Amino acid sequence: MTGDQHVLSPSSLTYEAFLDRAIAEPDVIGLVLKGSHTHDGMATEHSDHDVYLILADAATTDLAALDGYRSAALDVVVTTVEALRHCAGLERYALARARVLLDRTGGEITEIIAAKGRLGPEEAHTAAANWLDAYANWLYRSVKNARDGRSLAAHLDAAESIGYLLELLFALDRRPPPYNKYLAWELERFPLPGWDTGVLLETIGQIQRTGDVSLQQRLFAQVEVAARAAGHAPTLDAWGEDLLLMRPTS
Repeated sequence: MTGDQHVLSPSSLTYEAFLDRAIAEPDVIGLVLKGSHTHDGMATEHSDHDVYLILADAATTDLAALDGYRSAALDVVVTTVEALRHCAGLERYALARARVLLDRTGGEITEIIAAKGRLGPEEAHTAAANWLDAYANWLYRSVKNARDGRSLAAHLDAAESIGYLLELLFALDRRPPPYNKYLAWELERFPLPGWDTGVLLETIGQIQRTGDVSLQQRLFAQVEVAARAAGHAPTLDAWGEDLLLMRPTS
């Protein structure tokens, strides 16, 4: 490649220059922006631009060498349509709230990004059952340790349970859970059905700070109702009489 077709040097790789270069390259069939800049009000002067650069399968462009590039301004992942389709785990939420900047596939990339925000019924049910069991496990440990006078262990277990709880609540709504950074942002704009966002955030924050047993039990009572309504009675009932320790005492 010659002239302005060469790969930009790191010193000149601003977000804007990168976009101009990528859009001019025929081998680039998609650009997807994720992270703070796709969450209104979350970007700061320290926020970089996280971009997926999607190449055609037989691409020969030198832009492929930018995979893994990181600077204070830009973070680049080079991928293909198929690899993007199979992105899961922590990346799923990032992609669910991502913004498609370029799609030369006739809408395929746009459809893939849109689908990341919704779990399939079976996937969601299985995930919710697993997260429910994990949440109950740490809640039980916390309450039992508090009962036995192990206050530090009880507090730590209470804090541990919150992550599993949030995974559960989002799975019940067939959504990937957000990163902690975006939790309040997500819930304020897209509330979980049946939950008061302000109350939920205040409750989990207080549990994190204090490990309050009665508050944990009251929260579990709400979770139990929601979980049973969603068909997860077998997971709960497998705990047998131990459920009595998790439920409110009055």
